[in-house]
Amino acid sequence: MNRFLAIFVPVFLLAAPFSVAQGIKGSWKGELDFVSSKLAVVFHFDGDVCTMDSPDQGAKDIPAEVRFVSADSVSISNRQLDMAFSGKLLDGKIVGRFSQRGLSMPLVLTPGEFVRNRPQTPEPPFPYRLEDVSFSNGDAVLSGTLVYPEGWNARKKVPVALMVSGSGLQNRDEELFGHKPFLVIADYLARNGIATLRYDDRGAGASTGDAANATTEDFMKDASAGLDYLRSLGKFRKIGVIGHSEGGGIAFMLASRGRTDFIVSLAGPGVQGDSILLLQNLNALRQAGSPMTVTKEFVRASVKSQNSPWLDYSIDYDPAADINGIRCPALILNGDRDVQVEAAVNIPSIESNLPRTRRGKYVSKYTEVKVYPGLNHLFQHCVTGQPFEYKDIEETVSPEVLEDISRWITKLK
Repeated sequence: MNRFLAIFVPVFLLAAPFSVAQGIKGSWKGELDFVSSKLAVVFHFDGDVCTMDSPDQGAKDIPAEVRFVSADSVSISNRQLDMAFSGKLLDGKIVGRFSQRGLSMPLVLTPGEFVRNRPQTPEPPFPYRLEDVSFSNGDAVLSGTLVYPEGWNARKKVPVALMVSGSGLQNRDEELFGHKPFLVIADYLARNGIATLRYDDRGAGASTGDAANATTEDFMKDASAGLDYLRSLGKFRKIGVIGHSEGGGIAFMLASRGRTDFIVSLAGPGVQGDSILLLQNLNALRQAGSPMTVTKEFVRASVKSQNSPWLDYSIDYDPAADINGIRCPALILNGDRDVQVEAAVNIPSIESNLPRTRRGKYVSKYTEVKVYPGLNHLFQHCVTGQPFEYKDIEETVSPEVLEDISRWITKLK
């Protein structure tokens, strides 16, 4: 879902096809086993044309170069990424071997598409109104879905929340491993009287704009433009932000600038970015059983060597001042098994920086901070909280979290 995600699996960018003989056809699915995690793949064969999906990474219809295909054998490759798969049809399965960058493993494909069970994903028809909209920030045009709540009418102004995704290029549903958490949240809120606007990040989905050189501040300005758009409609009472992960940090930034009436921060960062990245690396090493350790200095040097504007900004960004500038109502949530933005480190920092009255109470009487037992970074019930579990958990968002967000926004005056 985002750059905070420490999953070590390859990303497939496959080259254009070229003409060969026809043979194996249709969709074939399998899983690559990386020991610590598995990655689903689907190949679509149609003569000398092949495309591939990586459902767990949200990638679809990637063109692949077909080197050979017959009635019972197939071979595809990509020289640029040193990737190849060759297999033979045996007992209704394509049994073969996948390799990339020196790593080789068996891969067995069976007929059909790969579908994960996501029982919370809402299906149409919906009892509420949806509208495709767009708004601009400079050269970036952000495309999204505005959801009016069930029973909405122009005379009844309701609260609305702009939904801001986590790091990395996300579509409007914040889709990951078949989960669509923003769609699930928007659906729940719409059925409980709250409007939402969720949008594709710049450079993702139907949105335009330079993402390669963008930083968190640029994404914050995109979100700020979304708030301006919602205000321009004149249809809503309170206009707030629901942000997840990096989006939770953007919610802090917008609140400190007086841009929003309320915020909901889901696993938003409370400490400087280099500290978060250090903890993620230490966790990854522990999970790998490695005796190695890393320091903050090593992490910073590694980041600087990547020449990434987003990473350079992120490791230096400390949210303390923005958190201290929050005057609007804030609902700040995290799970105690989050290993990407650890609650044990980030929540105490957030609480210590939230502004208070002379009596020690939060400036806004509506501000709440809550840590849920047993929930991970995606607010799923989990066993370990490690990212490799995300795809195997059927729950998308804990019902308790959905209820708390709805209850809290509804009670704001």
